[in-house]
Amino acid sequence: MKIHDKCLPCVVNQAIKVADITGTHKKEELLREVFTYLSKMDFEVTTPEIIGEIFDIIKKYINNPDPYKETRNYYNTLLLKMLPKFERKLKQAENSFQLAVRYAIIGNIIDFNPIHNTLLEDIFDYFEKMEEAKLAIDDSKVLMQDILNAKTLLYLGDNCGEICMDKLFIKKIKELNSHVRIFFGVRGKPVVNDSIAEDAYAVGIDEYAEVIDNGDGSLGTVLNRTSTEFKEVYKKSDVVIAKGQANYECLSEENKNIYFLLMTKCDVIAEDIGVEEKKMICMKNRV
Repeated sequence: MKIHDKCLPCVVNQAIKVADITGTHKKEELLREVFTYLSKMDFEVTTPEIIGEIFDIIKKYINNPDPYKETRNYYNTLLLKMLPKFERKLKQAENSFQLAVRYAIIGNIIDFNPIHNTLLEDIFDYFEKMEEAKLAIDDSKVLMQDILNAKTLLYLGDNCGEICMDKLFIKKIKELNSHVRIFFGVRGKPVVNDSIAEDAYAVGIDEYAEVIDNGDGSLGTVLNRTSTEFKEVYKKSDVVIAKGQANYECLSEENKNIYFLLMTKCDVIAEDIGVEEKKMICMKNRV
């Protein structure tokens, strides 16, 4: 999915926000370089790839390779403490698989993009209303069948905190098919609040899946920029579960058995999928 002109304010505001929170004294120089890059960028590539490039520019000026580290640690710890409560609800649920899917999707509301930044009280509100939440697109039954038949599954994570909910879902996947080999894909280096390998290990994803980084610092999964090892895992996977909007932007045109789990947090993605904003989606790839 190519970058849309509506995505440009989001890209610029991300640069401004990171410059502000890190207190760089070279803000004007940073922004000049960002605008120089944007003036020459390729409009045929995806927004996640553009943001990855800009984040590399930002890190040069702030002298900090991981400006969201404290944020990631905070939300990982916060959601990890909430997991026992969610696990009890799953055990009591009539359809525990579908509830696990919804938990994984609702976790996607945790986001620090300046356009659709989510406040902590809003996150708790979403979780409180979890029992009432419905999927605007629900391919969970087909996903469940594909999981039962899969030998290898690649689960592409997204944000910090959210990966705790991914852990719940991956545990449920293992209960369904104890023989499936699961890989949990993370970014190859810090980019905004996206999860990297240390986050996955911190919340215990490795109890159920093999953690693999994609070798790249873009948002989402820009396949042509990923490592050879990651490409091999992607190629051999019978099922790919892709979390979040960035993964949708990167992979929606792939001819692969992919299931997209996300909240539609902006009109560009919502319109492309064909739903309204703030909707929960579990959708098998249409290609």
